[in-house]
Formats: sequence, C-alpha cells, structure tokens
Amino acid sequence: MKLGIVGLPNVGKSTLFNAITKAGAQTANYPFCTIEPNIGTVGVPDVRLDKLSSMYNPKKTTPAVIDFVDIAGLVRGASKGEGLGNKFLSHIREVDAIVQVVRCFEDGDITHVDGTVDPVNDMEVINLELIFADIESVEKRIAGMEKKVKSGDKELLPQYELLLRIKAWLESNKPVRTMELDENEKKLVRMFFLLTSKPMMLVANMSEDNAAGTNESPLFNKLLKAAEAESLEVVTVSAKIEEEIAQLSDDEKQMFLEELGLEASGLDRLIRAAYKTLGLISYFTVGEDEVRAWIITNGMKAPQAAGKIHTDFERGFIRAEIIAYEDLISCGNMVSAKEKGMIRSEGKEYVMKDGDVTLFRFNV
Repeated sequence: MKLGIVGLPNVGKSTLFNAITKAGAQTANYPFCTIEPNIGTVGVPDVRLDKLSSMYNPKKTTPAVIDFVDIAGLVRGASKGEGLGNKFLSHIREVDAIVQVVRCFEDGDITHVDGTVDPVNDMEVINLELIFADIESVEKRIAGMEKKVKSGDKELLPQYELLLRIKAWLESNKPVRTMELDENEKKLVRMFFLLTSKPMMLVANMSEDNAAGTNESPLFNKLLKAAEAESLEVVTVSAKIEEEIAQLSDDEKQMFLEELGLEASGLDRLIRAAYKTLGLISYFTVGEDEVRAWIITNGMKAPQAAGKIHTDFERGFIRAEIIAYEDLISCGNMVSAKEKGMIRSEGKEYVMKDGDVTLFRFNV
C-alpha cells in the first residue's frame, strides 16, 4: 500500500515524513526543497502481532507494511505546470491514497507560500489543482472517443457517457470520489486513473502545545468543519513532536505520549485512519519460522487473501483453517484451540475477517 503525502510547500510534509519513516528526507524553510519523491517503508504497529509473536517465539516476526511517499509541494497553477506541477501530478497517480498535510499553526519563522495561514484555503488549492488536472485528462479522453462514438461504436458508448458525467461533476468543483457510481462504473473509473478518484485523508499539522487537536485552535476547527462537509478523515499530528518521538525507545515513547495526553503516536493514528479510508483489514499467519501480518481489502475472499502470500496459494486453493485472534489468545495455543473445536475449515466463498489467524491448504 502506498500513501502519498501531499500539501503546499512548508506545511511540514517532509518533517512529518522523516519522523514517521526515519528516512532522512531533506527539510528546509523554502518551497520545493523536495523535488523527487522520497519513499519510506513503515511497519504497521499492531499489538495483536506482538502477542502472537510472544506466543510462538518465531525466528522472524514480520508486520504488514505501508510505503509513505513524500511528494514535492504543490502550488496554485500546478495543473498548468506551475512550480513542479507536472512531476507532482505524475507522482500522485502512482499512490493508492492521498494524505494531504495542512498547516494548522502560526509560526513567524516558517514562511507560508500564500503569505497567510488558512488551512481551508490550503485544502481548496490542492483539491482544485487535482480537479483541474482531471478535467484536462477527461477532455482528452472524450476528444479521442468522439468520432468513434458518433460513427456508431456501441462498445465505447458507456465509457463516453460516463466521461461526460465526470466532466460535468468536476466542473462543479467536486472530486470524482464523491460521485455515486455502480460497480461497472467504478471499474471504468479505475481505468481512467483520475487523481480525484483516489481516497483522501487530511493530516492537520498542529503546534506542539495542541498536538491532540482541541477546540482551542480556531484554525483546526475551521479545517474540521470543511473536512466534515466532504466526509474526509482528519488526523491531528504535531510533526515536531513526531520528530522527538522517533528518537525515543518504546518505553520512553509511551511515557512521553502520556505526558502529552496522547493515546497513540501520530503514526499509529495515521495508519488507523488509512485503514478506515481504504477499507483495509489485517490477517495473520503463524508458525515457528515466522509470525506475519498481511494487509487485505475488507470483503476479500479466502483464495484472494491467500494470493497475497503467493499466487500458487490462490491458484491451488483447497481450504483455509481459521481461528479468530481473540479465540486463539483465550485458548493459549493451537493445541488447546483444536481440542475446544475453535478452528474452522473454510472454503472458497469465505470472506476474511479482521484478525483471522489462518493456515491455507493448497495444491498445484
């Protein structure tokens, strides 16, 4: 899974990226200090994986992973090539979801590209540039189909009519992800690779004394209201605090978070919000060699989940032996779970559940 971190220059994107990935991307108080995207891979924190690892004491414990991509700062006019516009837009096309970082703090030492801090305006600049880029992309597709459709090509007609609807929707300044589409239309939209069809979430970069995001911040309240109107998830983070947390041991980190009144680090909350935004769950495989977490889409059936491990597992799928994580923990081990009849044998139509501990049986 790739999450693209986007935002205007100097909103704290690269500082946040460095803190959560420890990747050492360049940060500076001027626009476009990030040009080529920086990529950092992060293990998904999951206490369930830790407990399973303690139970099995395997040679290796492997968390599910997320790639964070720190993309160059966008400015007004990017869709027309301003700043690093074309590069910025091409890099966004390659991610699964967009994490838009919005500045919700005042600091005279950190310049704002527009001269004043206004999180809603910042959000609208990004959204409009993505919409403008999509309009241009859709218009090119429509122009390429027009002659064929007018000459009676019935196969292209559904795509053509959908593109006309999308164009009208975008021209009303609304992203494609907010359109009501049936399953066939959703498949077609995926083929169009539109920027505004990607799931989006917001990260409010807060001051250090307001990292939890409270009603004390008028800037944050303003952003929250705008986000609710678009049904966007909002995560509050202080990039500066995340930088400090990144230097601490696990025990020190927990004490530091408690002192600040935070129930989890910004990274933990960001990943939880990403799972919710993208409709993801985790399942586990366990054994003496490895205990591992795997990310899948909620609603995925057992053979497709097996295919995440290896294509042969999906191709030769026979059945899945499954126990819920909570049941395995309550039993204490697999032997006890078998004696109590807690392990189920599921076939090809089984829909995976979050926390399933799974052994796939296959034959190729």
